[in-house]
Amino acid sequence: MSKKWYNYIVSVDDDGQQAPSKPGAPPSSKSAAQSVAEIASSIAAEPQFTTPVSDPTSFEEIYKAAEIPPAAKGYSILKVSQMLESEHIRNLPSDVRKSSILVALDAAGVEIKDVITDAIRRDRALDTYERVQQRAAEELESRKTKENIEIQAQIDKYVTEQRAKIQANNDAISREKERFTGWRLKKQQEEKKIAEAVGYFVTENPITTGDVNASPSPTKTTQRS
Repeated sequence: MSKKWYNYIVSVDDDGQQAPSKPGAPPSSKSAAQSVAEIASSIAAEPQFTTPVSDPTSFEEIYKAAEIPPAAKGYSILKVSQMLESEHIRNLPSDVRKSSILVALDAAGVEIKDVITDAIRRDRALDTYERVQQRAAEELESRKTKENIEIQAQIDKYVTEQRAKIQANNDAISREKERFTGWRLKKQQEEKKIAEAVGYFVTENPITTGDVNASPSPTKTTQRS
């Protein structure tokens, strides 16, 4: 097992044997890891959540949804954790802290096996709920990513269509300018022809032959006889 939280409760001697929990008790032939493995194997790998969790930040609600049974005489791993952090023993050596907890459990008639069982149940409830949340997050990401792709496709299509319209407008403007420039040249040629004809009969030619927006500059001619 990768989690070594149980080392506060169960220790292993140098020769690999579990240290006795009470003075005078015979040493066990099982190692701490073996004992914990046996406890873990007796607990469901993934607890079933019977009710929804409305507040994922509430671990107590997660434990309740996973139907973790009440700890023996209230001595859950959470209570033991609080006891280990008590101002009376938290600064003591690790083995002294462990012994203090074991004495308290013995006085309450609680076996360390029950505390470890509670710890494993809570740990597996948290791990299972983490996987549930991870799957939910992955499914949300998948849906939103697909939605984003569809939205981006719509945006790209719209942009392409609007750019085509802009280009069509610019092309129409260019064609109109080209047409108008050609017409203006022909118009000026027409006006010049008219002006030349009128010029035979007037001293000041009223015909304009330039840009209509430019200041008029009548052509002065002498009436021909």
